[in-house]
Amino acid sequence: MPVVKKNKSDQIEFKGLGRRKSSIARVVLTSGTGKATANGVDFEKYFPSKIILQDINQPLALTENLGKFDIKAKTEGGGFTGQAGAIRLGIARALLQVNAEYKTILKKQKMLTRDSRMKERKKPWLDGARKRPQFVKR
Repeated sequence: MPVVKKNKSDQIEFKGLGRRKSSIARVVLTSGTGKATANGVDFEKYFPSKIILQDINQPLALTENLGKFDIKAKTEGGGFTGQAGAIRLGIARALLQVNAEYKTILKKQKMLTRDSRMKERKKPWLDGARKRPQFVKR
């Protein structure tokens, strides 16, 4: 069931939730000029790399919606790469509410798949997740 809501200025909002590593992003798309903010800061200032910005905008570019939507993202947890991946998934899920036909395009490029790789936990008696204590022969 799509989460579509009209905001105060009678614009339709399309919402999507994305997760990556330990990051969570709540993304809201509204029709506009392409202004993008993460936690109230422009994407260009919030994310340090142009490659990460390309990665975030990939779902919009694939569906030919670059510059047609304003993006507001609230992110928490993790680092900037995890947050960027979470925003990308949130944008892709929100685009499905805009037009259900985007599903074939986004699914083919694996934009709708949550990256399940997480940090492995530290085990007892080990120095880390897998690092063993140094072996002493004598």
